[in-house]
Amino acid sequence: MTKNLEIDFVNLLENNQNILHKICRLYAEDLEAHKDLFQEMVIQLWHSYPKFKGESKFSTWAYRVALNTAISLYRTKKRRVATVELDQSLQNIHYEEYNEVQEEQLRFLYAAVRKLSDIEKALVYMYLEDKDYQEIAETLGISEVNARVKMNRIKTKLKTMLNQQGGI
Repeated sequence: MTKNLEIDFVNLLENNQNILHKICRLYAEDLEAHKDLFQEMVIQLWHSYPKFKGESKFSTWAYRVALNTAISLYRTKKRRVATVELDQSLQNIHYEEYNEVQEEQLRFLYAAVRKLSDIEKALVYMYLEDKDYQEIAETLGISEVNARVKMNRIKTKLKTMLNQQGGI
């Protein structure tokens, strides 16, 4: 791969790494699993980057790859990710620690979201990221109408769960 491709990838990833951290927060239950999943997402993004054509925003593409990575890993109940040696250029990515100290309401919300199915988690995540239904539908490979219907059902489900927990 060319040096420019590596530099572009590293810059784009550094500017969008919070996407990965937020997905890790949804799917990983502890800091070690968070770091493992983050690393696996970076590897998958790097391997897929040459196929990225720029037809969508990098962030939309990264959501899709990262969510698919998390879903496929956690659907098979695989909690530990086998490590792979990173290319030298990827070792230069500045890793920002994700701040685990959040408000009480956020902890309640994440606890409730973790109880959702994999697709429901992905939908909630993208909704909370202020993605429009068209982008959510495109990323998840469902129709826009289906995304809206599912989100309304999920909102009802989360409200019930949060009311039972005494959160939010």
